[in-house]
Amino acid sequence: MSDDQSSRSQGGKSWLERISQALVGGPQSIEEVLELLREAESENIIDVDAMSIIEGAMQVIDMRVEEIMIPRSQMVTVKASQEPKEFLGEIISSAHSRFPVIGDSQDDVIGVLLAKDLLPLALDNELNWSKIREILRPPTFVPESKRLNQLLKEFKENRNHMAIVVDEYGGTAGLITIEDVLEQIVGEIEDEHDFDEETHIKARGDGTYAVKAVTPVDDFNEFFETELDEEEFDTIGGLVLKEFGHLPRRGETVAFGGLRFTIANADNRVIRLLQVTRSEQ
Repeated sequence: MSDDQSSRSQGGKSWLERISQALVGGPQSIEEVLELLREAESENIIDVDAMSIIEGAMQVIDMRVEEIMIPRSQMVTVKASQEPKEFLGEIISSAHSRFPVIGDSQDDVIGVLLAKDLLPLALDNELNWSKIREILRPPTFVPESKRLNQLLKEFKENRNHMAIVVDEYGGTAGLITIEDVLEQIVGEIEDEHDFDEETHIKARGDGTYAVKAVTPVDDFNEFFETELDEEEFDTIGGLVLKEFGHLPRRGETVAFGGLRFTIANADNRVIRLLQVTRSEQ
């Protein structure tokens, strides 16, 4: 065994002894457990990615649905009063896979429509509401106060991927998906509709832009025709972090330079993704 391997083995034994002793005595807090794990990370016993996932999982225990849900105003829905040809374009452009179907009011969610279920109807030229109602999935409702770890367990047990969030009066407050919860643990989950590797700024088509936090400030200024400070920080995430003055959670918003920045994805260590809109004059 090399000196490096021997040293690491001894360090691992020492760390394992310390964490064993702490667990026997009973950790006093989650932070105490995390402190031991961070020490293990510094000694290269667990890697950075593993530590990030552990911290994300710990964070989820204390978080509630209302903290990360997609608010009612931003929900992409299908209205039962619409003709299929009226909502097909929005389904395609949004690139979502599931859509709440609204009845007489926004609080009347009658089902969930899966985009993939529409394809057979379209191919058979049967795209009408009598057929669509047959393929609607029953909606799942959860309160705003529900803890994320409990919701994730229910998603797994019931094989649901989306839940409608209701407020204390029974009204629709928003929606939440299993991906929203998992992203709090493992970070942003990319799919075929997300950024290309070289893309930093992506227009959403509704006046908003998705911007990677690692976007260089000079590239950001060129795209948005702004004059944000390029000297103090290299990335737009650094500037946003300075304006907050603390590490923000998803959904927090700050405005400066004529723009409004909303945290679209972050963990307790780093900002990953921003939603940017131009401030109202």
